[in-house]
Amino acid sequence: MLEISDAARVTAGIVMLTVVGIESGGAFLLAVVTGRERATDFQKSFYRAGHAHAGVLVTLGLVCLLLAETTPLTGVWRWVAGTGVLWAAVLLPAGFFFSAMGSGRTSPNRWAVLFAVGALVLATGVVTLAVGLLRA
Repeated sequence: MLEISDAARVTAGIVMLTVVGIESGGAFLLAVVTGRERATDFQKSFYRAGHAHAGVLVTLGLVCLLLAETTPLTGVWRWVAGTGVLWAAVLLPAGFFFSAMGSGRTSPNRWAVLFAVGALVLATGVVTLAVGLLRA
């Protein structure tokens, strides 16, 4: 059995609770695509993308959290390797949702900056974890 640190166990437990938030986002998305909530085609596509990124990145983030526990990384490097993808799971979907907010919006607003920030955090976490795994 894989032994994980208390920090990783607590983080995983909290992240599992976020699945309920992703699920409620799915209910909102269903209301949008069935016409119960009004949205432009642009907003529909961004809401779909945000929801998909949240689900995929949370799943990958939990895997990364466990994999980081098997590396020789310590301190901030272990934290980046274990939580980088999880932070990206917040930032990238937020970019999609926040940049599409507003009645009748047909193009992204300033919140689109979260795409670059989220992509940087995602790459940093994945590369740090990869280095840790290759050094193990």
